[in-house]
Order: sequence, then C-alpha cells, then structure tokens
Amino acid sequence: MTKSAWLFLCLTVATGILGLGAESQDGQTTAFIAAGICASLLLLTLIVGRKIKFDPVLR
Repeated sequence: MTKSAWLFLCLTVATGILGLGAESQDGQTTAFIAAGICASLLLLTLIVGRKIKFDPVLR
C-alpha cells in the first residue's frame, strides 16, 4: 500500500473510533461522515495505486 493509502486507513479508523466515543448526536454524525469520506478516499487510492501490468505478447 502507498503512504497515502496508509494515511487514509489511519484516518478512517481514528474517525470511526471517535464517532463511537462521541457524546452528542451531532458529533457522532460528523465523525461517521468523516469516516465515510476517508474510507472512500482510501478505496480511491487503492484503485489508483494499483499497478496493472499489461503483457503485449499474446500467447
């Protein structure tokens, strides 16, 4: 995984834990929205960072 993927993974876990420990409903909702955004960015970085090898020789 790339460094940015690790960053978004850590941010997703941290905001998810923060959302579980939040006292108010608004803080919990905000933390879970942030976790969702970080998770989608994590998925995007995993897709973009994947190196697709193309073999031009057809066998």
